[in-house]
Amino acid sequence: MWNGGPARGLVINKEDPFGAYLAARDGSLVNFERDNTIIRRMDPNRPFYKPEFWEKVQKGDQNGNTEDPSYGCMPGGVPRMGPPAKIVQTATELLFFYVSPPAQGWGDQYRIIPIDGRDHTPLDQLDGTWKGESIGHWEGDTMVIDTIGFNDTSWLDIGGYFHSENMHVIERMRREGNTLTWQATVEDPDVLIKPWVTNPRVLRLNSDPKAMLEESLPCVERDLSHLVNREHH
Repeated sequence: MWNGGPARGLVINKEDPFGAYLAARDGSLVNFERDNTIIRRMDPNRPFYKPEFWEKVQKGDQNGNTEDPSYGCMPGGVPRMGPPAKIVQTATELLFFYVSPPAQGWGDQYRIIPIDGRDHTPLDQLDGTWKGESIGHWEGDTMVIDTIGFNDTSWLDIGGYFHSENMHVIERMRREGNTLTWQATVEDPDVLIKPWVTNPRVLRLNSDPKAMLEESLPCVERDLSHLVNREHH
């Protein structure tokens, strides 16, 4: 089990094949804190878009309550979902389980990630999805997860940060003692000037053997028709 500080993140390693992970400072299994949205909107680490896309990003940010897909109960996608809340490892694959923050409605999600040495399916043979096709491998004591094959519907984060179907995401997870670190690099030359590296998210080990993941509340959109301005959550 992992008890997070101000940031969150987790990783599996070769000696610790499974576990559930806590994310908030109070030990909650929900990856959310009340001031999370405000902090993220002020973060100077933002993806750099080509000039021809600045207006689109600004429009998405200004109208986030109606255009952000996660506010309409759509999946968060990769890398927006961040690190998982629970990992199970077998000899040939990793299973990632996610729970949804209260302010976003993508619900319980999972990813099945092969670690058997296979190659990616050719991109032109993949149907773009929210979470893409992920393949993992070890680089020393770091798990590297390479993902392609996305749709262009999800956002990288709040702020109108869209991406193309050709986005390529590399996640890195590493454990040092009782600390786990997750970080992602987004490559999308169709729309970005340069790759975007997310801020690292860090967790500390929580040894409670009874900790379990709570089921996410169902997402039911009932607010869009009642919005009177463009204020964000």
